[in-house]
Amino acid sequence: MQDPWFETDAGTPPPREIFTISRLNREARMLLERGLGSVWLEGEISNLSRPGSGHWYFSLKDAAAQVRCAMFRQRNLLVRFPVRDGSHVVARGRVSLYEARGEFQVVIEHIEEAGEGLLRRRFEELKQKLNAEGLFDARHKQPLPALPRRIGVITSPTGAAIRDILHILRRRFPAVPVLVYPVAVQGEAAPREIEQALRLAVQRRDCDVLIVARGGGSLEDLWAFNDEAVARAMFACPIPIVSGVGHEVDVTIADFVADERAPTPSGAAERVVPDRAEWLRGLAATGRRLTLAIQRRLQDQRAALQSREQRLARAHPGIRLRQVAQRLDEIEARLRLAVRHRLERSRARLGAADSALLRASPALRVDALGLRLESSRRALIGAIRSRVGESHRRLELAARALHTVSPLATLDRGYAIVTDAGGQVLRDATVLRPGDRITARLARGHADADVIGVHPAEPIAGEST
Repeated sequence: MQDPWFETDAGTPPPREIFTISRLNREARMLLERGLGSVWLEGEISNLSRPGSGHWYFSLKDAAAQVRCAMFRQRNLLVRFPVRDGSHVVARGRVSLYEARGEFQVVIEHIEEAGEGLLRRRFEELKQKLNAEGLFDARHKQPLPALPRRIGVITSPTGAAIRDILHILRRRFPAVPVLVYPVAVQGEAAPREIEQALRLAVQRRDCDVLIVARGGGSLEDLWAFNDEAVARAMFACPIPIVSGVGHEVDVTIADFVADERAPTPSGAAERVVPDRAEWLRGLAATGRRLTLAIQRRLQDQRAALQSREQRLARAHPGIRLRQVAQRLDEIEARLRLAVRHRLERSRARLGAADSALLRASPALRVDALGLRLESSRRALIGAIRSRVGESHRRLELAARALHTVSPLATLDRGYAIVTDAGGQVLRDATVLRPGDRITARLARGHADADVIGVHPAEPIAGEST
């Protein structure tokens, strides 16, 4: 059966022409070289090989394809920039075919850096220069304020970056005002505008933290943030700066100079303000710590009072009792004053936080927090009063115990204390004369009397006269 593809109109097969592999590859090479000739290519170098011959063999690739390339020694000696895997280049070469293996290839005659490759080299050179001068040194980094009074944002007023930043700031802590310094973030005018905005922020001193930001883009798009003048203005700025340029994988000179780098503009907004919920939790934790501190203080005072009670039992009752009572009054006054001061400071801080939150938070939530604080204050005062009352009751019990051994208890048993007209206690009858006025203090009341006779005490048996 004859192959219809090789039949002529007359039905006879054409004569066969059989190619050798060498001839086929040679014919293909000649067709490629004549048909396409010299072409310009742009791509990324990969699989670079440099054998001892001095020739270069590599692949040029883009996002969808790659082609094998060869650059012979007499040509690559003229290259004046470092060629390595990942270099983005523009090359001129002849389309050809390596006959020995039948491989399609391009013989490169000239190669140069592509735009981004050149920018990348300039980036590295400036990075090394500024690093050597100390502009990236961590010793020069300024801390960010815990809660800024006003936040300055240097970015485009129409870009996505400012919308993301404002959204994050409103969500995390809306009470902090934001001042936008509008600048171009791309193009020839962008570096000068960014530098001027930094100097204006320093001059006005309206903000205590700055965000320098823009959305993602190519290295060329972000080049304004790799400008030397911008870097030096950021370094000289006395206001802490957070950089939020590009996406997480993007790195600029501004990131190295800034006091803190964020991976994105949204990340920069998160760095400059605290989370409102965390702030409230911190306030609640402070209240709990205050309560625990007061409780510990009361426990310490209770322990001190118990210790003093024990020492009082071993010391002179009257003196010790007065000293302890006076000390207790002083402690109570100081404790009340300390509690009042703590409460006043807490109310002041709460009032400030309340004022800030009222502008952004639901009123019911703020009222509820106020009621909870007031309830806690009343409970705290009630607890303090209860403990002070308990201390008073303990003191009264100690006083009753002391009374049982006091002279007043002796009077209750029928004895009297006799004093002369000057109020001196009389212990010897011989100091009196008939007609002297004396006073006898009884358990209830006293009686005045005149001396009508004096009788010396009879000596007790065994006592010397």
